[in-house]
Amino acid sequence: MTEEKKPAFPIFPMPMRGLLLLTGMYTFAIGVFFRYLGQDLLKWLSMDPAFTNISSSSVLGSVGMLIGFLIFLSAFYPISWRYLILVGIIGKVLTAIWFVLIFMPDLDWNKRTVFHLVFNDLLWLIPLITIFIRAVQVKKYIDEHPED
Repeated sequence: MTEEKKPAFPIFPMPMRGLLLLTGMYTFAIGVFFRYLGQDLLKWLSMDPAFTNISSSSVLGSVGMLIGFLIFLSAFYPISWRYLILVGIIGKVLTAIWFVLIFMPDLDWNKRTVFHLVFNDLLWLIPLITIFIRAVQVKKYIDEHPED
């Protein structure tokens, strides 16, 4: 008699929830900077004291605050609310594209703009995608093994 082996249960560890909380708070904070301190932040990013911005950053900041809030919420029920994690991933990509298309023609590429783009948008995609994949794996396992 051979006993059928069950696949290992994919767990969703607490550090992943903590990372979702941290990502949400950080994204919200960057959104607040763009919403309320946008002109000064853009002047700092331009590295030119005489920089005057044509584009308003308050809409980008508001969208960033909303994305950060949704990522923060997803940490409470990441398996059930995995779609909020996906919204966060899509939002991070869209805000990065938005920043490049709307603000980069005025700011030009420099070390501050690259730092902002990489560390405030693109770097956070790695843990968000990893966490989303894990949430989908756990949900799939739960759906396939309701008796466990």
